[in-house]
Amino acid sequence: MKVQELEKCAPSSDWNVLYWVLGTILMPVVLPLALFNIWQRFRAHKYRNQLPGKVVVITGASSGLGESLAHVFYRAGCKVILAARRTQELERVKKDLLALDVDPAYPPTVLALDLAELNSIPEFVTRVLAVYNQVDILINNGGISVRADVASTAVDVDLKVMVVNYFGSVALTKALLPSMVKRGSGHICFISSVQGKFAIPQRAAYSASKHAMQAFADSLRAEVASQNINVSCVSPGYIRTQLSLNALTGSGSSYGKMDETTAKGMSPDKLAERILQCILRKEPDIIVSDVQAKIAYYLRHLCPSLYFWIMAKRALKLEKAERKAN
Repeated sequence: MKVQELEKCAPSSDWNVLYWVLGTILMPVVLPLALFNIWQRFRAHKYRNQLPGKVVVITGASSGLGESLAHVFYRAGCKVILAARRTQELERVKKDLLALDVDPAYPPTVLALDLAELNSIPEFVTRVLAVYNQVDILINNGGISVRADVASTAVDVDLKVMVVNYFGSVALTKALLPSMVKRGSGHICFISSVQGKFAIPQRAAYSASKHAMQAFADSLRAEVASQNINVSCVSPGYIRTQLSLNALTGSGSSYGKMDETTAKGMSPDKLAERILQCILRKEPDIIVSDVQAKIAYYLRHLCPSLYFWIMAKRALKLEKAERKAN
């Protein structure tokens, strides 16, 4: 081969610069992240083998994400305890689970739970502990939403949303926590929302309850870390469930509409699988959403003035659409 041909085969100076950038700047960042991801996957696989027989309590298990979570953990061989207000729907979910070909399989337990009745929650926990004498994983999933601006929302509605979404989960966690501390083991998972990370117009009551849940989870995580109790907070974007249909208006009546964003949301089954991975990997805090919501999250913290401007424009757009609809 001639010298000229060898020179043509040699890397250009541009490629040399690229190799230098990859080698000196990106690799020190990418390599540790890749190794950490491999380690997390290995740990998740290890703990998945330990899942069969674990006792899992799921609130809001009568439909939507809660129902999907029931399927995911039941198929993983867990002893699931299904909790919600609508016991008939819970029995339907139980029947569906029993029809699955699962090994090992433990018959699901159905228990009525109204998160708005705070005084009844300690008695509910007594019934839960009477089933298997312990709870390994608590998933605080139950909740309601609101579709209304601040000015038209009655304080009673704000209070109801805060009680169900926040205080109900707090009361349940507090009632169950001593048994986990005594055993020196447990995992508590809060299903929050991206709206617990940033707020959008006409979701003030809902977003406030999720912000409170996020803060509670962060504080609790630090307090129980030394006692081998893990706390995860999951913040999903829009999920394809009946959340908007069951949402409240500012007066407290049923909203009864399927929002376009909800209809186009992620599959609850797919999200349930991601939540299982979150618990297996013992991830403290995750956001599961589309790119738009993640951009909004980073804008809120890195460029708040732009975020506030965008939200103000969104509020005007929603107000005009509402006037046109009426």
